[in-house]
Amino acid sequence: MTEPLQVEVLLECSVGHAFATWTERFSSWWPRGHSVSGDPAAVTLEPRLGGRIYERTRDGDDIDWGEITAWDPPHRLSYRWHIRRPADEATDVEIRFVPVTEERSKVLITHSGWERLGADADSWRDANAGGWSGLLGYFVAACNKTSQGAGS
Repeated sequence: MTEPLQVEVLLECSVGHAFATWTERFSSWWPRGHSVSGDPAAVTLEPRLGGRIYERTRDGDDIDWGEITAWDPPHRLSYRWHIRRPADEATDVEIRFVPVTEERSKVLITHSGWERLGADADSWRDANAGGWSGLLGYFVAACNKTSQGAGS
């Protein structure tokens, strides 16, 4: 069994602000290159249980990336994730938003379910380890940008 990936990041904003940035402002910080088309018109996370995560191409086609499986604002979000994979090979992402102080929070990510990828499990896990590290930089920058002057 391939071990889950676990990643965390400390933020200079409240849990509520961090959760809202991840969910309500997903398209503003998600890098366009981290997509199937390479330059989507939009990326969307529908903020609700059962909501879709998808990209809309410049031609207007939707490409599904996943589905929200747990929705507990502002503390927890989980989804099945299958960007660039068939839906039956989806992995599981759980994101927990934990208060450190009133104006600081920690985001804990557990990415599991690699066994669904069969022989590709280890290589996809390794690729995602680097992907999460790079991706979280965009998220931190978006949290900082939107919290300035907003009373996060």
